[in-house]
Amino acid sequence: MAGRTLILGIGNVLWADEGFGVRCVERLAETHAFDADVTLLDGGTQGLYLLPFLEQADTLLVFDAVDYGLVPGTLKVVEDAEVPAFLGAKKMSLHQTGFQDVIATAQLMGYCPDRLILIGCQPQELEDYGGGLRDIVAAQIDPSIAIALDMLQALGVTARKGQGDRSNLADPSITRAAYEQGRPDARTACRTGDDRFFPGGA
Repeated sequence: MAGRTLILGIGNVLWADEGFGVRCVERLAETHAFDADVTLLDGGTQGLYLLPFLEQADTLLVFDAVDYGLVPGTLKVVEDAEVPAFLGAKKMSLHQTGFQDVIATAQLMGYCPDRLILIGCQPQELEDYGGGLRDIVAAQIDPSIAIALDMLQALGVTARKGQGDRSNLADPSITRAAYEQGRPDARTACRTGDDRFFPGGA
């Protein structure tokens, strides 16, 4: 049995495909509800601030953008002892090293969840500050959730169709639709620097 379960999305929505994990838990909360022993959490880039949540969990399922060295959009599931190694496989951003440290600290303190599951998607673009998910990565949100639900079901965690608990998720103003649709176009917002400092600028 899974016991108390933490479903966690990590990553930085400001850096294109880095936001994959956060968008997965956001979508999951839109489509499924769980019993009180399951917590959905947007972990963002909070690092060690996530420790209290791990302390309370018996099973941890993480959604994340992971550089597996595969074709962009490829999904790969890693479990238990292998999870920390993949989280630190490449320093794509500060959040991955941070979460690897979170798991190591939880293990040292003796309260790391017994069961670890990482559902990772190979990113396509990580350098577009302010950008949203690329189509090939966004297309893997629902398949990732389907994998998660199957794995959770096998552990005895049942989901119901409907709206889930959003109390540990980001403000609605930065949900995927609001964030990506609200981005200024390239003409309105210079994406390479301040025009005043370019030759011929204002």
